[in-house]
Amino acid sequence: MESVWSIGIQKSDRKPRPSLKGNIKTDVLVIGGGMAGILTAYRLGQAGVGCVVAEGRTVGGGVTQNTTAKVTAQHGLIYDDILRRRGLEAAAAYLQANQQAVADFRSLSQKYPCDFEEETAFVYVREQRDKLEREARAYQKLGLAADITEKIPVPISAAGVLGMPRQGQIHPLKLLLALAENIEIYENTFVRKIEDGVAETSEGSIRAEHIVLATHYPLLDIPGMYFMKLYQHRSYVIALKRAQALDGMYVDAQQDGYSFRTYRDLLLVGGGGHKTGKKGGGYTRLRELARTAWPEAEEHYSWATQDCMSLDSIPYIGRHRWGTKHLYVATGMSKWGMTGSMVASRLLGDLIVHGKSDLEALYSPRRPMAGLQLASNLCSAAASLLSFGGPRCTHMGCKLHKNCTEGTWDCPCHGSRFDETGSVINNPAKRRAHL
Repeated sequence: MESVWSIGIQKSDRKPRPSLKGNIKTDVLVIGGGMAGILTAYRLGQAGVGCVVAEGRTVGGGVTQNTTAKVTAQHGLIYDDILRRRGLEAAAAYLQANQQAVADFRSLSQKYPCDFEEETAFVYVREQRDKLEREARAYQKLGLAADITEKIPVPISAAGVLGMPRQGQIHPLKLLLALAENIEIYENTFVRKIEDGVAETSEGSIRAEHIVLATHYPLLDIPGMYFMKLYQHRSYVIALKRAQALDGMYVDAQQDGYSFRTYRDLLLVGGGGHKTGKKGGGYTRLRELARTAWPEAEEHYSWATQDCMSLDSIPYIGRHRWGTKHLYVATGMSKWGMTGSMVASRLLGDLIVHGKSDLEALYSPRRPMAGLQLASNLCSAAASLLSFGGPRCTHMGCKLHKNCTEGTWDCPCHGSRFDETGSVINNPAKRRAHL
């Protein structure tokens, strides 16, 4: 199943890219041709830094083509959480970074038409209104308007709705392919090994002063303990005609809730989510809602996506780990990959060009981690590793579970996915599985 974004892009819109054959050198190698990787390469190019992108498949052919492409600084109920965990200064820095990201998308859209539309972003709760009220108080401390209402223009029972104006939504592939036009990119170039500033592929190598891992889930995840600090989450989208047009973008504060936005004459309904390798509502839940709420609507597209989730909902962006001064990572966007990718491009660009960034501490992958989600990650991995029978993930040996909705084999530990032949669909696994 393909998204409305990928179906809408013609072959003529995609510039042919060679695969790497031989050995080359560059100032910066960006591994990964999704939104985070291309934005980072674009920003470095604007700064006059030589940059090469190596993409294992095709540009925009991974998570980016399956996003709902909301461009917003409103990330669920995150500001109250950051205030309680890390204080007012950190919450204000997170807000400013993401509002700047929205402004950067708005600016880029004027040069590269990508169907940018300014919208108010809304987060709603179905119950536990007190959580939304705490978020509203956090908004006030950060200088934002914080008016809670109960009005939501979709057939969901909401205990409260909180808006953030002047956010946006885009067609992600239109922007991505336009930005990529003048970047040196090698497609179908899978990096197998990185050592001493050299990235090795099956038919060549790239030597670079700086290497950025923008591969959704880090290409190097055991050094740096990313397999403990991340988990992956699948969610589903259906696109409906003859449903309704919305003013604004809506998302449930809970991961298992629904999200809504419009694109032209389509209503995009997201949800049915679950941790990768576990059971969830999937398309069934979305279609049940559609039949009840918009009985005259027609489903025109459906697709699924996968998100890397950090332990505290703040992405891991910066130096990959202690002792790797020139190796960087951008991961754990926690469902907000558009603004997260733009923040990553700015932060990594500053680190590479200037050696420092005001956002380095806030987003540091090396920040202390603890809490219930870490314990849950470890317990889930241990249970899967010790279970008997069944095919195994080639990443760390966890037992794979059959995803009947999508016809794949998924890893409940770290989110790798394999098709029915055992070929890798989603990393961190790099080798095919024996099914």
